[in-house]
Amino acid sequence: MVFQAARRDGDRHGGQAAGVRVMDPLAIDGALAAAWDALADDASEPNAFAERWCLAPALQLLDHDRRARLLVVELGGQLIGVAALTEARSYGPLPLRHWTNWTHSNHFHGAPLVRAGQELLFWQAVLDWCAARGHFVLQWQKLTAGGPLQAALDQLLALSQAIAPEGIRQSRALLASDLSPAAYWEAAVRGKKRKELRRQANRLADLGPTAHRHWQRDEPIGPWVDALLQLEAEGWKGREGSALASDSATEAWVRTILAGARDAGRLDMRMTTQAGRPIAMLVNFLCPPGGFSFKTAYAEDLARFSPGVLLQQANLDLLERPDLRWVDSCAAPDHPMIDSIWRERRDLVWVNIPLGGRWSRLRFAALMRAEGLWHKLRRPPVPTPSDIAT
Repeated sequence: MVFQAARRDGDRHGGQAAGVRVMDPLAIDGALAAAWDALADDASEPNAFAERWCLAPALQLLDHDRRARLLVVELGGQLIGVAALTEARSYGPLPLRHWTNWTHSNHFHGAPLVRAGQELLFWQAVLDWCAARGHFVLQWQKLTAGGPLQAALDQLLALSQAIAPEGIRQSRALLASDLSPAAYWEAAVRGKKRKELRRQANRLADLGPTAHRHWQRDEPIGPWVDALLQLEAEGWKGREGSALASDSATEAWVRTILAGARDAGRLDMRMTTQAGRPIAMLVNFLCPPGGFSFKTAYAEDLARFSPGVLLQQANLDLLERPDLRWVDSCAAPDHPMIDSIWRERRDLVWVNIPLGGRWSRLRFAALMRAEGLWHKLRRPPVPTPSDIAT
């Protein structure tokens, strides 16, 4: 499969095409680690979940079957992209093996880490690598709709008269505004609700001194991490077995990445205390010009005082940072709490990408028609692509 635009980009680099190396995530050397970290500061789209401190520990601790491939894309000896792919065993109800980007339940954004300006060459190299291994579909999950990576992919495919049909599309809360925190709060939250929250804050203070704390870089993170894990485990996620501390591997991953985020200068943690007790916490990963709200937890026995919402009000001071243009909530679509505070939205898409030559394209077209028919027959329709491919 040859795309002229990417080849012309290669010509500007002495006729070189980008190459792909498959790396063992358990054996990342110092040179690759340094190059990966530097790539994060020059990425086409910021993505905390694709940075080394977050993705490498996930591959080491959460890919239990060792099915993921860590793809390192290079051009002339320079790292231009990093992505983790896996071979999925089924496509919806069909026993159809295909390639997909590797994710896990706490991997909230699927954009690969790609050097700005090298998006076409990155996609060319990845698609060629996938096509050479026999499958005719690459399904990419959780791309930013209309972002530079989807735009480059569409441009690349258009040159060969191919398209990447969208599967799932999700919309979730985003914080992106030039307003001050106070003005944003007033614009986003109805007056009656603001009055009720003030009343709740006063009643909470009656139980003991209440304070909002912001983690400082000279503080040890251990007590903060312990408090977050305990607070979440005491709530409904703990009862359902989906809390971070419910699984030893997930807990180890979280402890590792929070330390890694600290070392990378990405970590932002907030806490509300009542009489010294942590009653609400949240963790942000800040990767200018963007950020990601990773986890939030609150004390359910004090839910009548809305401690989580009160902490989100304090969290609006992110709007005052000149290096941030947006913060992704990483929340589920139609989240009842954050959707009522953060007014902007980000759309994520799952795209199906054809691979190979003419015969493969015919098979791909037949699959897309079958998928469309399957959706029409099902009531209600259920998205075909799995959210997590393992």
